[in-house]
Amino acid sequence: MPGKAVYDTRVFIEYFYSGDPETLRRLRDDLLATPGRLVSAVTVYETHRIVYTREGRETARHRTRIMERDFQVAPLDAQAAADAAEISAAYGTPLADGAIAAAALRHGCPVVTDDPHFKTIRGLKTRWPAS
Repeated sequence: MPGKAVYDTRVFIEYFYSGDPETLRRLRDDLLATPGRLVSAVTVYETHRIVYTREGRETARHRTRIMERDFQVAPLDAQAAADAAEISAAYGTPLADGAIAAAALRHGCPVVTDDPHFKTIRGLKTRWPAS
């Protein structure tokens, strides 16, 4: 495991909603083994929105607080936004994926994801917890 990684929204959705004990174990093991856990501010937004829609405001706010506690949040400042825009334009990725990729490239670490959008971005490494 690398010392740090940026976690994609997919990790949180799988963690909260997969219902598969093996997937949950693999994700938990990966999180515990990675001391430098980062998330993009866009991942916080996406995760909060999904949890809010499925479970309501209190659960969404609680999970956002946990993300802020357990992860370094990479802000979407002007430079990060410009980097994300260039990535999205160059590779045809959605805005969120561009922002997450930009955070990983800025911090020199992989994105933990199984989303194929990320695999096309030159210089970006990805990984998904193995079974």
